[in-house]
Amino acid sequence: MTQPIRIGTRGSRLALAQAEEVRARLMAAHDLPSDVFAITVISTSGDRIQDRALSEAGGKGLFTKEIEEALLDGRIDLAVHSSKDMATLVPDGLALAAYLPREDVRDVFIGRTVRRIADLPEGARVGSASLRRQALLRRIRPDLELVIFRGNVQTRLAKLEAGEVEGTLLALAGLKRLGDEAVACEILDAEGFPPAPGQGAICIQIREGDARIAALVAAIDHADTHGVLAAERAFLAVLDGSCRTPIAAHGTLEGDHFRFHGMILTPDGTRMHETRVEGTRAEARQMAEDAALRLVDEAGAAFFEGWRR
Repeated sequence: MTQPIRIGTRGSRLALAQAEEVRARLMAAHDLPSDVFAITVISTSGDRIQDRALSEAGGKGLFTKEIEEALLDGRIDLAVHSSKDMATLVPDGLALAAYLPREDVRDVFIGRTVRRIADLPEGARVGSASLRRQALLRRIRPDLELVIFRGNVQTRLAKLEAGEVEGTLLALAGLKRLGDEAVACEILDAEGFPPAPGQGAICIQIREGDARIAALVAAIDHADTHGVLAAERAFLAVLDGSCRTPIAAHGTLEGDHFRFHGMILTPDGTRMHETRVEGTRAEARQMAEDAALRLVDEAGAAFFEGWRR
């Protein structure tokens, strides 16, 4: 019997839902039965480390490191990731080959006793592991006490229910993929509360030079999402984006027209610089890079103190 095509993923309910979606799309695109594919769960450092922020433990690459190692040594044939978890640099020998159609990019607020951020009592505790969300929230409500909130969607919701905090922020895309969007209390506008680069998109990573798997996943690559994510990752690359860097980026494509909104913030949210540009699809990546360079120039060297170690 031919060995099944092994799809590597983290083991959370959301990660498994994303891997199942990739398998279903591959089955449909190639008219293949489900047993041609096997989903392989790989435990990552990012999942195991729950007692501190990822920025203190090594960055968001901790969500992909062990999966990428399995891909490089041949234990899996392709990997499924949340695009916003991907480090700026992809390891040598690997490539981001395809993206599924992007889900809703917005963040949501989930309150324990209130339904809007504005209704939180003064000094209320809000949990989030994202420096971007923390910085944006501090701009809206500098009085709030923000605490590190690690764990998957179910873990965070359980902590909220237990009263550890009065509210938390999550990505709407993940809640939708889980069928849990009803728990969202307030959907935050992407203009005023822009998403993380790659938020809402699922990417597929493969080994460079693996023509068989490249052809397989090319059939489910969503061209618009791929183009937008290439631009957002180019913006990140200029800024050396990591878990220690509060960066937001949101690109959209309508036909040949590309729009981009980028933002950088200090972790305390007191300073912010943003840019909005638009042009053609062919210009998207270069426009995003140029936008990042302008922000660096506008913000000045002092702005980035503490961003990098």
